[in-house]
Amino acid sequence: MAAGFTNVGKIPELRKRIMYTISMLAVYRVGVYIMVPGVNREAMGEYMRSAQTGFLGMFNMFSGGAIEQLSIFALGIMPYISASIILQLLTVVVPPLEQLNKEGEAGRNKINQYTRYGTVLLSLIQGMGIAIWLESLNAGEARDVISGEGGWGFRFLAVMSLTTGTCFLMWLGERITERGIGNGISLLIYAGIVANLFDALIQTYQLSEVNGGTLTNLTLVFIGVIVFGVIGVICFFERGQRRLPVQYAKKVVGRKLYGGQSTHLPLKVNTAGVIPPIFASSILMFPMTLSNMWPDSTWIIWMNNALIPGQVMYDVVYVALIVFFCYFYTAVTFNPVDVADNLKKFGGFIPGIRAGKKTAEYIDQVLTRITFGGAVYMSAVCILPTYLQTGFGVPFYFGGTSLLIVVGVALDTVQQIESHLITRNYEGLAGRRTRVRGRRTS
Repeated sequence: MAAGFTNVGKIPELRKRIMYTISMLAVYRVGVYIMVPGVNREAMGEYMRSAQTGFLGMFNMFSGGAIEQLSIFALGIMPYISASIILQLLTVVVPPLEQLNKEGEAGRNKINQYTRYGTVLLSLIQGMGIAIWLESLNAGEARDVISGEGGWGFRFLAVMSLTTGTCFLMWLGERITERGIGNGISLLIYAGIVANLFDALIQTYQLSEVNGGTLTNLTLVFIGVIVFGVIGVICFFERGQRRLPVQYAKKVVGRKLYGGQSTHLPLKVNTAGVIPPIFASSILMFPMTLSNMWPDSTWIIWMNNALIPGQVMYDVVYVALIVFFCYFYTAVTFNPVDVADNLKKFGGFIPGIRAGKKTAEYIDQVLTRITFGGAVYMSAVCILPTYLQTGFGVPFYFGGTSLLIVVGVALDTVQQIESHLITRNYEGLAGRRTRVRGRRTS
């Protein structure tokens, strides 16, 4: 392990990418403490401490504590994620967007541009919702949370500040992806969760019986076992693969014989990575935005009350969304027909399966089965926070959703660094024998 980290410093390009990523994440964390004009941070922090286990706690986690600080980054990167969901869904059903997606890099750049426009639009809508919500708090539960009575002047400043903050985070994520070590958007969410981990540990200690709280030592040990067990399960499934054997036909070119080697086609159990829980959480946060804009709507009030973490309806909808996005994102990123055509083009085939259409159908069948297992695992991990909160009063940051994002992004980042090391004939971070690789599950 020590040799692996030493090798990182020997590659100037990789060293620059890592330092650039760290500097961009540092800028993000500094921006979390830049407040929206006209907001009382102390009053907002006191209100958040009384509402940290509901949707606000989830929203605060994904924004890295920016909601509690009422900073310009309070919307976080969620509008960008929501715009990405909408564009990817439209890509499947709208022929012009589908054609753009097939045009290669130029088409994808155009779709990315539409995603940016959608991010600005959603930020304006959600920013207005937060501004109206702050005014309602000022008139009710949390007095003095904003200066004065609010009004259109405050709304304009709040909406512009929040929209600008989200656009800046979108730019940061794209720069990290392009000039850093990749996964820029995921790393921003990762940094926000990890930054609040220390506060969660302090809250847990305050709840322990050593500090006069209600959590016994046995309960703390049990919670620790659950946390480490969940981390182990995440690592196991995130590296799990189904390896399909592939045989290449022999070819005679002149007097030389080429091909004939055997290899495998790796299919990940969780091809979608951490995208499904992020997408699902983003959609479940949308009713809160609607309730801020239309607080007197009976239908929105009913929906908002039904979709509270811990309620049966919330768990059912959350699991359904995770399963849907597991299959949807896998279908978007992995095309069995293209894989089968490439195998056929280079003389490869799966033993016992006819090349071409039959191979595509077989790959799709296998991928559908293992994706179901990945969706079940991800759903089980992501609903764990509900039971830790209701049963033990554990801070939300110890929940399965946050652990899944933290561990998944960390594994992807290590794999990105290892790919740079291996392409330059260096050992990986964990050494030659323990290099991070997929686990064969069947």
